[in-house]
Amino acid sequence: MISAPQRPSSPSDRRGLLAALLAFIVAVAVFSAVALAATHADAFIVSARIAGSARAVEPVRVVEPAQDGWAAEPAGPGAPTRAVAAPPPNAKFDYQIGGAYQPPAGVQVVSRDRKAAPAGGVYTICYVNAFQVQPDELPWWQSHHEELLLKDANGRYVIDQDWGENLLDISTAAKRAAVAAVVNGWIDGCAANGFRAVEPDNLDSYDRSQGLLTRADAMAFVNLLATHAHAAGLAIGQKNTAELGTSGRDAGLDFAVVEECGQYSECGDYTAVYGNNVIDIEYTKQAFTKACRSHGATLSIVRRDRDVTVPGSGSYVYDAC
Repeated sequence: MISAPQRPSSPSDRRGLLAALLAFIVAVAVFSAVALAATHADAFIVSARIAGSARAVEPVRVVEPAQDGWAAEPAGPGAPTRAVAAPPPNAKFDYQIGGAYQPPAGVQVVSRDRKAAPAGGVYTICYVNAFQVQPDELPWWQSHHEELLLKDANGRYVIDQDWGENLLDISTAAKRAAVAAVVNGWIDGCAANGFRAVEPDNLDSYDRSQGLLTRADAMAFVNLLATHAHAAGLAIGQKNTAELGTSGRDAGLDFAVVEECGQYSECGDYTAVYGNNVIDIEYTKQAFTKACRSHGATLSIVRRDRDVTVPGSGSYVYDAC
């Protein structure tokens, strides 16, 4: 049977077909866009979850190695760095690390042991024995961190014979980080108690280490302390060690507390690096007079008795340029 020929479509029919085709195309486009957006959203969520699970990397203060051959090491998490102010230069100073007492009239800067309270109304520096062990604290170190006490090849303690103090072992990055964890806790205590700066003593312990420590070890370690002190809002000073040149400044130190730079004609070595931000303690009348004549107009210079005793002790000595 032969079917009858189809009737040609009318203009209205053609318009209807065209509208249907356009609607279909639009629907396909919308569906594709929605699917693509969903895919991107899933990818974003996955990426966010991955990023959220990753541990943030602590920023490291990059310091170019100086002649000592050291470089900055990663510091642990800490508070954001706060404003840090070094002691006012050429201010009248008193060295009270052997015992706290009312500062003499006119004194603007004092250094006291970390276990003492800051002097009221005076810029106070917190003395910390950072590289060696106070004799009365040796049992604590033996009980908690025996592995951080420096020993020679025969397992004997390495001791600063002049003061009877064990040296701390900062010979590796891991040991430096472990010692810094303790010392930085003390620095936090200094900040919490209201000190303005920290004086880490025995920076030159490598000179008494029987060759087991190097200057580079000391610089890397003090850089950890400087980074932490600055984060706590404290300035930090170089203690002695004139031979460092600019290495102390490179490690983050802000000023210098030195003993007998007049006696040994070293004051200029420190001012070449820190300008007038140098505090000098002399222990003899002759050296004190010499230092005052050469640098008394620009630096904080005092004379103290060598045991830095308190007034009334019988051996107490204090004078300032």
